[in-house]
Amino acid sequence: MTMAQPPPQQRYPTVGVAVILRDADGRILMGRRAHGRYAGLWCIPCGRLEWDEDVRAGAAREFKEETGLDVTLGEVAAVHSNFHDRERQTVGIWFWADKSLAGHPHPADGEFSELGWFAPGDPPALAFPTDALVLRDLANG
Repeated sequence: MTMAQPPPQQRYPTVGVAVILRDADGRILMGRRAHGRYAGLWCIPCGRLEWDEDVRAGAAREFKEETGLDVTLGEVAAVHSNFHDRERQTVGIWFWADKSLAGHPHPADGEFSELGWFAPGDPPALAFPTDALVLRDLANG
């Protein structure tokens, strides 16, 4: 008698959240990653949604943790599937920041080594290909 094989384990992507904050000149606040395989490359401030966390609350939390800024969120700016890391796939949601409520931008939690403002059409070397898609759309839009 043969024993039935268990079904293969299914894998599902996690949710990534990012916040786009523009200055008066239309530049986007970005951070240079401090650690890991993307160290030295830039990205729109982002992170992963935690269990039982509202998607907007998670985006605002991640943004504050990384930049020191409190923001109110506006509309969804973009949604993309992230396939650049085959082992840790995400569905990313980029939100517009309506405004910064408090704080001075600084690398708050050690994820970034520095912050900078960049024109969407002239970004620095990017960590994530989907940020390039978002920035391209902003530059063309």
